[in-house]
Formats: sequence, structure tokens, C-alpha cells
Amino acid sequence: MQDKPCEWDMGECRTELLPLLGELGRIATEGGDLAGILQVLVELMQRHLKVTRGLVSLRDPESGRIFIQQGCGLTEEEQASGSLARGEGIVAQVVDSGRAVVVPGEAGGQSFLCVPIRRDRKVLGAIVAERYYANRQMLELDAEILAILAATTAQAVELHLQEHVRKAALEDENRRLRSALQNRFKPSNIIGNSRPLQEVYALIEKVTRSRTTVLILGENGVGKELVASAIHYNSSNADGPFVKFNCAALPESVIESELFGHERGAFTGAASQRRGRFEAADGGTIFLDEVGELSLAMQAKLLRVLQEKSFERVGGNLTHQVDLRILAATNRDLRAMVEQGRFREDLYYRLNVFPITVPPLRERGADIATLAEHFVARFSSEMGIDVERIATPALSMLMCYHWPGNVRELENVIERAVILSEGGTIDERHLPPSLQIPAASESTAGGILDVRLGQAEYDLIVEALRLHKGNMTEAATHLGLTRRILGLRMARHTLNYKDFR
Repeated sequence: MQDKPCEWDMGECRTELLPLLGELGRIATEGGDLAGILQVLVELMQRHLKVTRGLVSLRDPESGRIFIQQGCGLTEEEQASGSLARGEGIVAQVVDSGRAVVVPGEAGGQSFLCVPIRRDRKVLGAIVAERYYANRQMLELDAEILAILAATTAQAVELHLQEHVRKAALEDENRRLRSALQNRFKPSNIIGNSRPLQEVYALIEKVTRSRTTVLILGENGVGKELVASAIHYNSSNADGPFVKFNCAALPESVIESELFGHERGAFTGAASQRRGRFEAADGGTIFLDEVGELSLAMQAKLLRVLQEKSFERVGGNLTHQVDLRILAATNRDLRAMVEQGRFREDLYYRLNVFPITVPPLRERGADIATLAEHFVARFSSEMGIDVERIATPALSMLMCYHWPGNVRELENVIERAVILSEGGTIDERHLPPSLQIPAASESTAGGILDVRLGQAEYDLIVEALRLHKGNMTEAATHLGLTRRILGLRMARHTLNYKDFR
């Protein structure tokens, strides 16, 4: 019987591959990460099969597109595009037919081997190898070894593609639902598409169908007045007046006259009759901001208007009837004020028919960049200063800050930065000291070089995620990383891809 080909007749030996193939099989059957399994496979091909170029291509079960999952010896263009410059047609042929193709090299050129990755009757992808061969026997032997590698990894590949399909379906459904919500209703005066704001949009849309009293809750600077405007201008009484009144802006002695009006001679200085805000808002909407600042006496009078839509002017006996909608807003905890006896319980329940809580900016990380760019465009236009962009390090500082003053604080920061900007770009120097990231000490961060490299890596990842709108696969390709490595580095910097969508 003729011995198996080995180094004495072909110049190379493959017996050392056997224990390594066993190790690869063990890793694959333990259900490890596919990227790790394929990395081991490619290293085997490089080290023991001496390939100059090796790769694993998979076929997307939904679209049928063939893409490179793992490889070595690829050109920059191939890595960026995820497809082959040479042999792409052969790979497609192998994946379609399920049969291996071996193309011997001509005139001393490299041979091309491509074997299918099969699971039962399904072809999941292909393994490709290129190298120089001195004889046909070694070429055929390596084709058999590649087939063993394909069979060893087939189960892990199938599980990966199934998970890919499931995730893609969920992402498509989420995108469809978000798109449907945005197409159905998106207030034109509010900037942002983060999930917390989407929930606010849904509530605004529902309440605009009625004339229900709305209580808008949230911290100072979150945009409660914008929500009130959106409710009014998208409701059935949008053609009527929209009257705004800040209950904390005037002393108590003046508030009653401002809200209900007064008759001539009602008090010193009342030289003529005057209509109040409620009459001015007849047929439309009145927005009472900082309603938690009203005194108990004024709360009682407001309660009557809510209940009966009627009132008397100061110094008058004639009852005036109005047809309007009441929107109220506060940054206070009215429930706690009721328990403390500082806010009428009956008024609280009258106002709190349909509460809408506007989230603070720190819970809307995905909106920070959008808002910042909006304010840059607005202020650069108003001031006649040409500002084209926010530098990535500056944007990172904006996104890392906790924004106690919310959107109003961000607006002020950007206005200042536009004034200070140079060369059409806002960078770290143009942001106030409160946003500056404190430098880590050498003892805690491993030295100044590590600190600078870490910050540079952070900035590059943020820029890639922002450019590709949180798509980790595209961001990883942009950075020349695998998706798994990008995920590890994002975890190191506590970055979440959802904040960039």
C-alpha cells in the first residue's frame, strides 16, 4: 500500500494539524463566539496551510448577500467593502451549488481553493484559501482539509446566522415602529428623536384629539413650554389664541388682575377696564407656567375656572364665561406639596387629568448631538459667524456632561461657543470650564500616554458611531475592527450604541 503523501514527497507535512483540528472542534461544539472560532480557523490556515490569503464568507439568510466575516491577507478595499476583489464569482458559485472549486495556479501563480460550509442541505457560506503549490497532490489534500474545517465550524455558523436573522428582524421591527410613530406625529418645534422623547410625542398626539386639561411636569429648562405649544398648535383649537402666563413672574397682588382682568376703579391706578389672560385666551388655550408658585387663595380661584369656565373681573360683579383649554406646568412635586398643605388637593386632581413628564437632557443622550448641531446652525446664522462643525473631542465633552440646566443650559453653552469659535469649528477650548473633563493622574491612569491614547480612542469610536448612527457593524468596519472588539472597547469607555441613534 502506498504511504500517505508527506514531506519526503511533497515538501510539507499535515500530520501536525490533527490535534489542532481536534481543538478547533472542541471550541466550536462548546458554543463559543463565532468571531473567536473563525479567528482560530484563519490562524490554522495561515500557520499550517501556509496560505497567503484566507477568509470565511457567509451568506445573509434574508438578503442572500455574501459578505466576509473573517479573513487574513485582504486588501484595504476588501476589508472596507466586505467583498472580494478577486474570486468573488467563484465564491458565489460555490455557495449557490454547494460544491467545492479548486483552481490550480498557472505559470507559477497562486492556486485558488473554495469549499462550501454546509449544514444539512443548507449552504451557509464558504472558506477560501490562496497559496502557491509545488504539486497537485498537496493542492487536493488541502482542499480536503478545508472541507473538514468547514464541517467543524458549520454548526457555530448556523447558530450565528440564526441569531443574526432574529436580531435583524427585531431591529427592522423597531425601525418600522419608530418610523411609523415619526411619520404619524412629530412636533415640528421640538428637536430630538430619543426613545424618552418618542414617548412624549405619543402622549402629545393622544391628548391633542381632546380638550383635556394637561399638567406638564419636568425640571427647569427641559422645554415644557415647547410641549404646551405642540399641544395647542396640533389640536382642534389651533386657530384660536395661545396665551402664556408665568405664575412666578409677578407679585401675588398683581396676578389676580393679570389672570381675570379688572374693572375701572377696582383699585388705585385702575383708570380703565382691562381684560385678563383668561378672556384673551377665549376660544384657544391658556398655558399657566410654574403653577406650583400660586398662593392658596389664587389656587381656589383657579379651581373655579377649571370647574365652571367662569370668573369675575377684579372689582366687578358680572360673570364671564370662557371656552378654552388649560395647560399647566411645574417643576415642583405637587403631590408632596398637597401632603404639606401648600397646594390644594382638589386643584391638584383637576390639573393632573393627563400628566406629561418631559425627561431631563441627561436621560436623552441620543438628542445631545442633534440639539447641539441645531443650536450651532441657528446661532451661526443669527450672528453671521460661519461655523461648520463641532470637533469630536468637544462633542464627547457635551455628551459626557450631566446638564443640570437641561436644554436651556446646552443652548447657552453653544451660543457662547459660536462666539468664541475659530476656523469654522467648535473645539474644547470654546466650551466653559464646567464641561472640561478632569485629567486623570498618572498614578491612576497608567501615565499621560495612556490617558491621551485612551481619549483618542474614545473620540474615534464616538465619531464612527455618530457617523453611522449607532450601527455597530458599520462603525466597526469604518474603524477596521471586528464587531466584537468594538463592543469590548465601547464597554471600556461605557459607550452605548443606542445613544447615537
